[in-house]
Amino acid sequence: MISGSMLLTLLIELVIGGVVFALLLWFIRYCGLPAPFDKVARVILALVAVIFLISLLMGLAGHPLISWRS
Repeated sequence: MISGSMLLTLLIELVIGGVVFALLLWFIRYCGLPAPFDKVARVILALVAVIFLISLLMGLAGHPLISWRS
């Protein structure tokens, strides 16, 4: 069973993660990296974001992919 406090915590983590993702994406564009490095940086950032989201969703089932807390 998913509690209300767990959903609130999940929502806060999603908002903070989204803000961090947007800031990192903005910073990559602001730096003006050359063509191959720009694409590599975006792909790495997207992979990290997907792993973060998968971990959050698996955490709802009680088995997170990455345990951020000790």
